[in-house]
Amino acid sequence: MRAPTITSRKPFQLRELTARLRSAVRRRNAQDADRDRPIRIGEIELDPVKYRVQKSGRSIHLTPKEFEMLHYLMLHAGEPIPHARLLKSVWGAEYGDELEYLRTFVRQLRKKIEDDPRHPQYLLTDAYIGYRFDEKPPEA
Repeated sequence: MRAPTITSRKPFQLRELTARLRSAVRRRNAQDADRDRPIRIGEIELDPVKYRVQKSGRSIHLTPKEFEMLHYLMLHAGEPIPHARLLKSVWGAEYGDELEYLRTFVRQLRKKIEDDPRHPQYLLTDAYIGYRFDEKPPEA
């Protein structure tokens, strides 16, 4: 019995590959530029380049993890972020079940950015799903 022959042909042209790679790099650079742009939602403004958060012009001191979590939530404002996704995005791929981490950091973050942490207007809980940064909180 003979082994099947395998032909070695490229399913694409080299020019097409080069064009696709350039396009992918352009899209990636555009995404990076968007991540570096300041975000303002309601009274809260986050500047990822200067690593600064302000509410109504007043600076708010955040720990690095609080800042990363707030930045991720504000980038995805209005979108419910599942617990595991938020943990993996902020703490790393090896995390996913440590819900107490999230509860603790959300509680601390609410104390810093909310007028009344017991009745949050920005950092909302989506029961049994995760957390969401409200894309249109009521203006003060």
